[in-house]
Amino acid sequence: MHNKLDSLLAAAGIALPDQQKQQLIGYVELLHKWNKAYNLTSVRDPMQMLVRHIMDSIVVNEHLQGSRFIDVGTGPGLPGIPLAIVRPDSHFTLLDSLGKRVRFLRQVQHELGLKNIEPIQSRVEEFVPNPPFDGVISRAFASMQDMLSWCHHLPVKGEGHFYALKGVRPDDELAALPAGITLKSVIKLQVPELDGERHLIILSAN
Repeated sequence: MHNKLDSLLAAAGIALPDQQKQQLIGYVELLHKWNKAYNLTSVRDPMQMLVRHIMDSIVVNEHLQGSRFIDVGTGPGLPGIPLAIVRPDSHFTLLDSLGKRVRFLRQVQHELGLKNIEPIQSRVEEFVPNPPFDGVISRAFASMQDMLSWCHHLPVKGEGHFYALKGVRPDDELAALPAGITLKSVIKLQVPELDGERHLIILSAN
């Protein structure tokens, strides 16, 4: 798995210290192990997890601004845990409503020694955080309209952003953004060995 990760990182032009690479592999191993009982992801092959979960998450890293983020509807920790591993100086709140997922996240936190994540079990619309975040991140969580509706109460610092990880460019959703939301950028992401398109949508609240 080390060789596979190294080749994927090289193809993406991403350099990581050995410790972070080991943590990413450790996360995949835990996800593969727990997946058999908890059904956390439809991806069964650890090598495919490296492509579809690890790389698909960390290619977003260079586009994030700030140091405090919340990953809403994180599921088994995607993209929050891979991002927390490659951004050790940032803090990630990992929010999910299902207890089994949050139990898995706490086990990952313990086994990998991640000090910069905080798994929380809650529905996003009921979660009241403090202090504000620099960014709200969602991956395969909902439409952007639903994300903004459910997350509008999450305090985002003055220059904070909403980051939506999408597949094909969601032009219909972009055309229907609610009042008070500004589209900052649409970034086409390059994920080595991944079939299909990936886009990062960056939004800000006026």
